[in-house]
Amino acid sequence: MPGKSFIAQLRTRPDKRDEFVALQTELKTLVFAHEPDALVYELFQSEEDPDLFQVVATFRDEAAFEAHMSIDFHDRLVPPILDCLAQEMSIAFYRSLP
Repeated sequence: MPGKSFIAQLRTRPDKRDEFVALQTELKTLVFAHEPDALVYELFQSEEDPDLFQVVATFRDEAAFEAHMSIDFHDRLVPPILDCLAQEMSIAFYRSLP
């Protein structure tokens, strides 16, 4: 079964950038500590635009992605992450190929 991946583009409000990075860093740490089927979870910041970020994540399968979406710390951290944004995030889903 192919894995499930997403790439999300997020633009923060300048005054919320540091808070966003702290929340995303906590989320990444918890993903790797508690979600063994999360194979990749990375946060990237643009070198040219410090308020522009990409999150790239890959999960072993659809079930692992669904578990990620419903885990308690996701529900706790995502609302304040979204509150840091200057606009709605853009997200695209992909199947991981062998």
